[in-house]
Amino acid sequence: MGSYILRRLLLIIPTLWAIITVNFFIVQVAPGGPVDQAIAQARGIESNMAMERISGTGQMEAGKNVGDASGTDMDSGGSAGTPYRGARGLDPETIAEIEKRYGFDKPIHVRYFNMLKSYLTFDFGDSLFKGRSVIGLVVERMPVSISLGIWTTLLVYLISIPLGIRKAVRDGTRFDRWTSAVVVFGNAVPSFLFAILLIVLFAGGSFMKIFPLRGLISTNWKDLSFGMKMLDYFWHLVLPLTAMLIGGFASLTLLTKNSFMDEIGKQYVMTARAKGLTEKKILFGHVFRNAMLIIIAGFPGAFIGMLFTSSVIIETIFSLNGLGLLGFEAVMQRDYPVMFGTLFIFTLLGLVLGLISDLMYTVIDPRIDFEKRAV
Repeated sequence: MGSYILRRLLLIIPTLWAIITVNFFIVQVAPGGPVDQAIAQARGIESNMAMERISGTGQMEAGKNVGDASGTDMDSGGSAGTPYRGARGLDPETIAEIEKRYGFDKPIHVRYFNMLKSYLTFDFGDSLFKGRSVIGLVVERMPVSISLGIWTTLLVYLISIPLGIRKAVRDGTRFDRWTSAVVVFGNAVPSFLFAILLIVLFAGGSFMKIFPLRGLISTNWKDLSFGMKMLDYFWHLVLPLTAMLIGGFASLTLLTKNSFMDEIGKQYVMTARAKGLTEKKILFGHVFRNAMLIIIAGFPGAFIGMLFTSSVIIETIFSLNGLGLLGFEAVMQRDYPVMFGTLFIFTLLGLVLGLISDLMYTVIDPRIDFEKRAV
């Protein structure tokens, strides 16, 4: 097992390199980068200044006409016909300064190797727009995403696995039919739409105001006792977790049911029944171990999905400053250090969780031996 773990750990390095490299060159050649945005913003500012100047010149000329009518001259402050630099675009020196500010004054291959060199020491640089280090932003946002990811994944597994097993055992009964209706409903309703419904019903939207609308803690959280702090924390989590659960438990429930039904129909279960074993012992002594393998295999993807993908919209709706929202803002702003920094961290986390998932196979079924398999 030790050599297998070592091989998997060494495999993380080229995998990270390949993902970062592909995304780096795709993003770098895409239009609308930070330099383009800064140039457009600078042109917009100078265009507004030009419009204000033209407007001011027009007002002063109107005043001059009035002054001429009364026999008094007024200084217009400049000729309206003088061309304004903003109308001609930015000069090359300004564009060069913007490129240097964002590090785009160097060739793309130099920027690439500088990034790799920095990432070897986990130096992700500073955000282009937030004025802070990427590590500082990630550490600040991490608790929110970890809270959502851990609690959502935990609740999804605690609900879905027992429910899926129950549905498999009682397949075709009334219990199976009405729970299937609930599962299908949960799978069909988007989490963001359900989140809006929860806000309207329970967060002061149009009906009741029971739960807080934004944040994970109250403004007076530091002044509360330990017990009240925990209560306040979980009280803020009720609506976001409920919104994320609605779609998460549905797919895992069906996966658990189908996995158990597939195992229940196999020959070894019939043999166990012929030997006189009880259904409970067959289910949890033989079927459970085999059926749970596919469930455990999906855990890393489920956790990463809850931690990043599924939480982006939820974090936005409930004003939760987590990693999902940070990554989304970075993509929209073309904040490359934050984009690649969060990509690196999530890729590394996913690869490590994948290794942990494989090791859990041997915990559930000791017959699995990865030493005899190539990576």
